[in-house]
Amino acid sequence: MRLLLIRHGQSVGNAAQRIQGLQDAPLTVVGRAQALALGQRLQNGYDIRALYASTLLRARKTAEIIAALLGLTVTCDDRLKEYDCGVVTGMCFEDVASQYPEIARGWQKDPWRVPIPGEEGLDVFQQRVLSAMHDIIASHEGKDTVAVVAHGGTLGAYLTGLLGLDFRKRQPWMFDNASLSMVVLGGVRPRLTLLNDTCHLNHAPKERNP
Repeated sequence: MRLLLIRHGQSVGNAAQRIQGLQDAPLTVVGRAQALALGQRLQNGYDIRALYASTLLRARKTAEIIAALLGLTVTCDDRLKEYDCGVVTGMCFEDVASQYPEIARGWQKDPWRVPIPGEEGLDVFQQRVLSAMHDIIASHEGKDTVAVVAHGGTLGAYLTGLLGLDFRKRQPWMFDNASLSMVVLGGVRPRLTLLNDTCHLNHAPKERNP
C-alpha cells in the first residue's frame, strides 16, 4: 500500500506568518495554484483510490482541488486537524513576544518543550492522529494508493509514530506547503520513499499573495 502524505497549500495564515493551529484560514491565490499543480502531478502514475482530508478549510480545499482533477470525492476526518496551540492561536511571533514574553523566550531556547496555556498536549494530539491513520489504512487492504491532505504537525505526528521516533524532540524533517511525501506499507517494515517533494511547484506562483 502506498500512502501519500500531502500538506495543504499556502493559507492566509501562512502568508501572514501566523501560528494557525485550529484557526480556519482559507487558501491564498498562491495556495490554490499550488494545489492545482500538485493535482496535475498526481494525475500521472499514482492511481489514487481514495482521498482523505482534515476538516480545516485550508486542507479541505486543497483536497477538493486535487479531487476534482482525479475524479474522486474527499472524505474528511476531524482527527486529522492541526495541533491546538491554545492561547497563541492566530498570533504572529511579535504578538506572542508582546503578550506572552515567557513563551517567546522559551521558544528561542527549545520550542518543543515550552508549555502553552490551553494547548492540546503532544501525546493527545499524536494519539488522535495515529487513530485516524490506523482507521484509514485498515480500510484499504492490499496495494491501494491512498492520499491524506493535512497539516505539517499532523504529518509529523504520524511519521514520528510510524518510525518510532520521539515526538517530543525536534523532528528531522519539515513539510512545505503543497508538498508530497510517500510511505510504502507492508513487508518487514514501512518505508519512507519520498519526503517533502515540491518539484511540481517549480512553475507555480511563489509570491505571498493572499
